[in-house]
Amino acid sequence: METPDDGRPPPGGCDSLSEDNEQVMSEIHLGCPPGYSGFHVSHFVISLPSVEDEQFGKETAGLVKDELTSTAEVCCLDEDGDLILTRRRRAARDSFVVTVRHKITSSIPRVGLQVWKAEFVLADFMLHKMFTSSEIDGVVAVELGAGAGFVGILLARAAQTVFITDHGEEVLDNCAENVRQNMGILPCKASVYVRELDWNCSWHPSVEVNPQLEDRYSWTISEVEEYQKASLLVAADVIYSDDLTDAFFSTLERIMSVDPEKVLYLALEKRYNFSLDDLDVVANGYSHFRSYLRVEDCDELDNGSKGEFLGKPVDLTEIPQYVMEYERGSDVELWQVKYEKTNLE
Repeated sequence: METPDDGRPPPGGCDSLSEDNEQVMSEIHLGCPPGYSGFHVSHFVISLPSVEDEQFGKETAGLVKDELTSTAEVCCLDEDGDLILTRRRRAARDSFVVTVRHKITSSIPRVGLQVWKAEFVLADFMLHKMFTSSEIDGVVAVELGAGAGFVGILLARAAQTVFITDHGEEVLDNCAENVRQNMGILPCKASVYVRELDWNCSWHPSVEVNPQLEDRYSWTISEVEEYQKASLLVAADVIYSDDLTDAFFSTLERIMSVDPEKVLYLALEKRYNFSLDDLDVVANGYSHFRSYLRVEDCDELDNGSKGEFLGKPVDLTEIPQYVMEYERGSDVELWQVKYEKTNLE
C-alpha cells in the first residue's frame, strides 16, 4: 500500500524533524517506515458497490412476507429430499486508487501534512451519497482545512467545482501535488482549485497576491464569485484546539450566513486526555465543539451570534466502508451542521 517518495518536499517545506516541536502520528500511518522524516506516498483503494449487490439489495428490500413464502415454495429438492439452495454469485467489485503524498509524523501546527481517520469516515459518507443519490452532482463544494485534500479529490468525481482550502505554503503545496497525482480518476468537466483560506481573516478570500505564496494559491475575482455559490461544505479532523475551533466557527458563520443555503458535513475524532482540573480523562476539545451546536432543538446556544448552528449526528452504522484498509473504530463522529438565521426585530 505504501511506498517511499523519492522526490523532495514541496518548495519552502521542511524535510527534517524539529527537536523543538512535539511530533505526532496518525494511526493511518502505522506500518510506514519508522523514523522516516521525508514525504511518503500511500495508495488507498476505494471499493465500489457492484451493480449486482445493489440490485439484490433493492429486490430483497421490496419483498413482503407472502412473497418470501412463495419463493420458498418453488425451491427444489434433490434426490435425497434435501433442499436445493441457489446461492447468489458474488460479483467482483470494481475499485480505483487514490494516491496521497503525506508525512508520517509532523508537529501539531503541520498535522495537515498527514492523513487522519476522520477524513476516511467523511470520504465514506460522501462516496455513499455519490453512489445512492444525485445530491452532490453538479454542486459547488468547499473542503475546509483540507490537509492532504483526500475528500476534495473524491468530491470532484461528482461536483462541478471544488475548492480545496487550507492555510500555509507547505500544506497547500502538498495538497496541490495530490490533486495533480489523481487527475486521472477525475472527470474532465470538474474544476478543482487549491486555495489559501485563513480562518483568522475575513470570509471573503483575498484576491490580492500573498507575496509569501506567490500567486499559486491566491483567488481571482471570478473564483470568489463561484466560491460564494457553494452549497456543500466538508471538513475532517479540524477540531483539536479551542482557539482553532473558535476561528473555524467564526469562519463558518460568515460563510453560511450568505445565500445560497449551505450544509456542512464535519467528521471529527474524540480525543481524550487526562485533565488536572477535572482529575479525569476528558475530551475537552470535543466539549468545546459541542458548545457551538444546538442539537434537535434541545441545546441552548447563546454565544452572541446572529444565528444558530443546528447539529445532527449521522448514524455511521448505516454508512458502508468504501475506503479500504483502515479501522473505523468508535471514537469518530460525523455531524450534519446547518446555520439558522434569526429574525432580528
